[in-house]
Amino acid sequence: MATEKKEFQTEVQDLLHLMIHSLYSNKEIFLRELISNAADALDKRRFLSLSDSKLLPTGTSLRIDISVNKANKILTVEDNGIGMNKEDLESCLGTIARSGTKQFVQGLKASDKANVDLIGQFGVGFYSVFMVASKVEVLSKKAGEEQGYLWTSDGTGSYEIADMPKEATGTKISLYLKDDEDFQEFSTEWGIESIVKKYSEFVSYGIYLHHEPEKNDKGEMETKEPTRLNDKPALWRQSEKEVTEQQYKDFYATVSHEGGDPLAWKHSHAEGSQEFWSLVYIPAKAPFNIWQNEHSHGLKLYVKKVFIMDDCKDLLPTWLRFVRGVVDSEDLPLNVSREILQSNKIITTIRKHVIKNVLDTLQNVKDTDRAKYEAWWKELGAILKEGFYMNWEHLDELKKLLLFKTTKTEADKYTSLDEYVKNMPADQKEIYFLEGENKEALASSPILEAYKNKNYEVLLLSDTIDEFMMHSLSEFSGKKFHDISRGDVDFEKTDEEKKSEEASKTEFKDVCEALQKDLDVNVKEVRVSSRLKDSPCCLVTDESAMSNRMERMMAAMGQGPATKSKRILEINPTHPICKMLKEKIEKKEALEDWPKALYGQALLAEGSPLDNPAEYVKAITKLLTAKV
Repeated sequence: MATEKKEFQTEVQDLLHLMIHSLYSNKEIFLRELISNAADALDKRRFLSLSDSKLLPTGTSLRIDISVNKANKILTVEDNGIGMNKEDLESCLGTIARSGTKQFVQGLKASDKANVDLIGQFGVGFYSVFMVASKVEVLSKKAGEEQGYLWTSDGTGSYEIADMPKEATGTKISLYLKDDEDFQEFSTEWGIESIVKKYSEFVSYGIYLHHEPEKNDKGEMETKEPTRLNDKPALWRQSEKEVTEQQYKDFYATVSHEGGDPLAWKHSHAEGSQEFWSLVYIPAKAPFNIWQNEHSHGLKLYVKKVFIMDDCKDLLPTWLRFVRGVVDSEDLPLNVSREILQSNKIITTIRKHVIKNVLDTLQNVKDTDRAKYEAWWKELGAILKEGFYMNWEHLDELKKLLLFKTTKTEADKYTSLDEYVKNMPADQKEIYFLEGENKEALASSPILEAYKNKNYEVLLLSDTIDEFMMHSLSEFSGKKFHDISRGDVDFEKTDEEKKSEEASKTEFKDVCEALQKDLDVNVKEVRVSSRLKDSPCCLVTDESAMSNRMERMMAAMGQGPATKSKRILEINPTHPICKMLKEKIEKKEALEDWPKALYGQALLAEGSPLDNPAEYVKAITKLLTAKV
């Protein structure tokens, strides 16, 4: 047997060190690489057999076989693919910088036959075996040739190639595993099975695990039939016409680990300068950990049907983190890392495609099954609203997906912005909204009184994210949004209404000044209101100031201002309490605890906490018992 010892290419030793210690953080990746390379070799043989049928194996199918010798810690991966001769072994395994697959693809492109499904790049990925093996043997025989060759290396500075008989065409790789306990699972059948099912479950060719002989009930050594480890088809790579609704639902259970059916799904295949498949699901219910910091983004990334990673954050923005599914790229390298993904143009293209699919799917559900969409909105609408924060690319699509509770919606119903604008009275120029702590407090807020009187609908925003959303939601369909808790009411008024308001301001000037004096610590200004009809008073925010709710949120995060912004207290000149206060001022009587009572009432009416609950209760008690 002729044996030749050869040195690796000059830079190979450094690259091997990088591969073993840096490139892969998860050492089980080596088996994914070997299976991918085997599938690549099978693809080559299948493709070349189209023009030469003699290249196909007889009596068996194209397949991958794995066996484990636990006692001797030997793992074997064998395929009956195209195989390699001496020159192939030297060029593909002796030089990391070159790739047998790359050369093959280039040859196909040159002959306009680049339509074969290739997996892996035989070169860099192969050397991941030295993360777990102290020695590796590659026995291979190329299709159409008689001589086989054995390539051997310990992954240091050299390798050996020897003539070696091999009956069947293909490649057999034997890994002599390191003695380290960290590698014990790679010499067990259950360990190999779990890795194959994790990374290579959807490889096109059968992957069979051969079992070691075991004693049966009679004490005789018995060998079970090999077990196929990958009997599931890559559903996302099938045509939509070939997949049933039930199959889609069953696969959702696999990728989501959630019970029940999804709201909807989108299956797509993009071709052109880049080719990829995606199958994305929108859950009908909020995933259990969606509100936690350690939430999962839910998309699995595959490359050529080989699993790369769970929870690929670069494929979706955080405001679509509820989406579940699979993305499979034909163009990404198998050894892609999270760092590479962040700046990869292919990922950027896929990301845009997936986002569009999700938003289009949601819009379709909203348009075709409103009840179903409203039920989904209750579950996950607040997360979708996050899309308005630090995002300028998809605002138009998101605006159309928004639903709101309003002063006119029924208890379990919502309205969209399209519907709101369509139902606006002719004299209404803006879209009105009010933010607060909870829907009940908002619905009964005194600030709404003038708008209800005018029959103007007001959006009621009680989700925490609404404060941030409204900074980006400035207009819709040519109508600007107006926070009715800020500034003064700007309705168009008749001359008579204007005269009445001016008269009220004059009549209640002394009342406003007296209240201002007593409430100066908390109130910037006291003024006569034109928005109140039934309530005695309300609090509003200055146009340029941070909202009271935002101040509380910032304070909770430790980022609030040193001092709170002062609010504006508006009083209703037609209310009996305000008239009574006017009489007290005219009689030069003290206002007693009425300022504290009015300010506390205004806070409670908008759903805000009292600054000093005990002081408020004391004031109310005094007023109630004054004439008892």
